[in-house]
Amino acid sequence: MAAKKSKKTGEPESAPKLFYIFYNQERWDNWLKTLETADWAGDEESEEMPEGFRILDGFSDDITIAVMKIIRLCQNGRITLEDARTKLRSVEEIVMAGVPGEELAEIVGSMQVSLVVLFAAGQKYLEAIYPPAEEIKNLVKEGRKVVTKDPEKALDIASSIGSAVINGASCCGKYVKDTDEPTLFDEWLVEVERIADALKSLKDFDEEAGESS
Repeated sequence: MAAKKSKKTGEPESAPKLFYIFYNQERWDNWLKTLETADWAGDEESEEMPEGFRILDGFSDDITIAVMKIIRLCQNGRITLEDARTKLRSVEEIVMAGVPGEELAEIVGSMQVSLVVLFAAGQKYLEAIYPPAEEIKNLVKEGRKVVTKDPEKALDIASSIGSAVINGASCCGKYVKDTDEPTLFDEWLVEVERIADALKSLKDFDEEAGESS
């Protein structure tokens, strides 16, 4: 986004001072406390997803949106590129840290595996590393082909797709629905689709003083 120019001097105006509450440890801990007391069994006679899984899904959405807000603030010139990189790493350290309690660690661990691609894609985008949109179809095919033998390469491919999505490319609903036997790579594509949804919800996002991320 181009910087506005001052009417008096013709010089670019500096961005308004930012008072913004980014994703923090307290927020993460509050989510964990909510998960600890959640009902994971549900009602056998109900088709509704058990409370715990619904909360976990909301947990993932919250983190994805928080990360994409960092990207948006950088795109809007509210924070510098270096600040965005630092804040993204900070959120990653909180979210990917060990979780106390074996049962809770197992539950949250499945979400953390999916979120690996969120942080990798965000860092790639900030480094201006993203493939053209027209390459996504072939990248999906390649990722599915290598995921079993080379998960690291599959993650690199998935994060490249995610970076392209942050840059404006379309993905990944039709590819996720395209398979009856989802792999780890498909889980990452689901997170990339979550990234796309988050970006749509943040189309008109800009910070307010003291707003929570």
